[in-house]
Amino acid sequence: MRARVLVKPKAGILDPQGQAVERALPALGFAGVRNVHVGRLIELDVEDPDRLPEMCERLLSNPLIEDYEIET
Repeated sequence: MRARVLVKPKAGILDPQGQAVERALPALGFAGVRNVHVGRLIELDVEDPDRLPEMCERLLSNPLIEDYEIET
């Protein structure tokens, strides 16, 4: 089964990449953009999708500073 895991910084955690994108967009002519967050998308084929939360907690994300969403 193909699964997608979206990992992004938790609310309130400093996101320097998101801040850099937020500053750069107006300079490129894209006004009205706020609260930019940069995350990562992980796609994987898994035999047992019930184990995905464990994979996320142990390896794919840092649970102290990141949240994740699983799409199967």
